Amino acid sequence: MPAPATSHRSPGPRPADVELRRVPVNGIDLNVALHGEGPAVLLLHGFPHTWQLWTHVMGPLAERHRVIAPDMRGAGASTRAADGYDAGTLASDAEALLDALGVRSAAVVGIDAGTPPAFLLAMRRPDLVRRLVVMESLLGGLPGAEEFLTHGAPWWFGFHAVPGLAETVLTGHEDRYVGWFLGTGSRGEGVDPVVRDAFVRAYTGSDALRCAFSYYRALPTSSTQIEEAVADGRLAVPTMAVGAHPVGRALERQLRPVTDHLVGHVIEDCGHIIPLHRPDELLHLLEPFVTAHRSG
Repeated sequence: MPAPATSHRSPGPRPADVELRRVPVNGIDLNVALHGEGPAVLLLHGFPHTWQLWTHVMGPLAERHRVIAPDMRGAGASTRAADGYDAGTLASDAEALLDALGVRSAAVVGIDAGTPPAFLLAMRRPDLVRRLVVMESLLGGLPGAEEFLTHGAPWWFGFHAVPGLAETVLTGHEDRYVGWFLGTGSRGEGVDPVVRDAFVRAYTGSDALRCAFSYYRALPTSSTQIEEAVADGRLAVPTMAVGAHPVGRALERQLRPVTDHLVGHVIEDCGHIIPLHRPDELLHLLEPFVTAHRSG
């Protein structure tokens, strides 16, 4: 039986007609933004974001789709869980959310930390995921990202990975730290101040930071899960990889050997936070892809 979904509203910017619900899944509650009617599209954000990452794309997508955008485990108004930040558990969260909402088929879109769970969900449940879109992330240690990683992983991966360190150092300085990522991810152009403030609030406090950095601390487990999934089979779901700066085509190169139906795009002059930095260009790619028939 699907878990009950109760109405819930929390502060922060949202497009007109977006409903917020608190949905019990996997022993936690997810804060979920819902908009529109039609075939479902599930949107999974990364760091340092909440569901409001999708502010500028939800309205257009909702003209033809039921858009589902959760705060992922530990983020925003969702439960700050003690554990479960590996990609496999996050994929189970997404699967349980779709079940709770009565969704039998969805296009799944993931960016940054939302990409590995989106990928694993499509690998596990090709009957549920009709289309997969992944952006600006890497999939564990799969081959194809060697050029991107020539000088190693970005500096903050190691900083965030040390248990207890980053949240101790950064508590009280969240605005500046989150703001750095938002500025860098928009190539210096910045993001909507209201959305920026919502992100800063969401990642303020040592426990909020602990949850955020738990994604990085779970990366070895997530990498093993991804490698095991690929060893067991190929990705059969039609997939689109979208890159910008800095990841570019690295994710596409990782996916190419293991995916049956893959298209790749790079959005030029675009920072890492694609849905906020270049939403029109992203919609130009997303809308026809998630609308196409499964056989397309």
